[in-house]
Amino acid sequence: MSCLGLPEEQEQIYRLCRREPGIELDSLSDRLRLPPDSARQELRGLCELELLHRQTDGVVAADPDAAVARLLDLRLQGLRKMLRLLTQLQPLVASLRAERCERSAALVGGIEQVTELPKVCDRIDDLAFFAREEVALVEPGNALKPEEIEQVRPRVLRCLRRGLSVRTVFVRKAVDHPPTVAYLRELESDGARVRLIGHTAAKIEIYDRRTAVIPVHPENRARGALFAQESGLVSNLFALFESIWEKSSDLFALLEERKSDDDGPSEVERMVLRTMCSGRKDEAGARDLGVSVRTYRRHIADSMQMLGAGTRSQAALLARERGWI
Repeated sequence: MSCLGLPEEQEQIYRLCRREPGIELDSLSDRLRLPPDSARQELRGLCELELLHRQTDGVVAADPDAAVARLLDLRLQGLRKMLRLLTQLQPLVASLRAERCERSAALVGGIEQVTELPKVCDRIDDLAFFAREEVALVEPGNALKPEEIEQVRPRVLRCLRRGLSVRTVFVRKAVDHPPTVAYLRELESDGARVRLIGHTAAKIEIYDRRTAVIPVHPENRARGALFAQESGLVSNLFALFESIWEKSSDLFALLEERKSDDDGPSEVERMVLRTMCSGRKDEAGARDLGVSVRTYRRHIADSMQMLGAGTRSQAALLARERGWI
């Protein structure tokens, strides 16, 4: 019952009262080894929750269906309050930002320029946290640095786990960089839609079709970013994203095509096999690829299946025999 917010001691008392209707306070206190004052306080709390009822012959527990329904209703009430609070936070954050006087930021015509990189990251984290429907991303670089993956990955995965639609486009050369392709495969496995395009110079992030983020300078991200909320500009940037999306191809299809052409493991799979054969821990291998341990172990399972191996040691032997490592 802890999943419904009921403390362990109160659950013990409720269960005891179910087993022994009419149990007295002294007996309850002795059975559960609770001080009388603590037992009395917990009983009072359960009565206020309507999980226990005082009767002339002692304390009686409510029917389990009614008890669970009552706890669930209270839990839902708390969640509704939290959701109302979350909807109030975004205007609050916006108003607080508007009151700050920062030389690095200037808001003109619905466009805010932020030049300090830590503040850029903070703003993007805010946008991802408050997004409720979709995220659209375009990354023009051939590869992501490990520190970039570590910075972006938790943000995108949180959006996916909250049920948001995430679409992202990378250039095809990104699949030549093992950590980047491992990261993209992780996104796909968590529900993102990933596509690849031959070339694009656009670096775009759009949240709920309301706010767009673009670099101040396309080739020097250290110069900061522009945050646009002007509806006409955001609509045009989203139309550009849709155009890029339509011209792009599916990541999985391209990886399968390359795999059939090579008739061998991908570079990511080779890295996983090399790390596995070296005897290093999974955590170290996951760090090398810039992915989670769960994703790294999924790569190991895929490699073992591809080799027809039942154990890691057998997979290592077969990989060496085929000249894959």
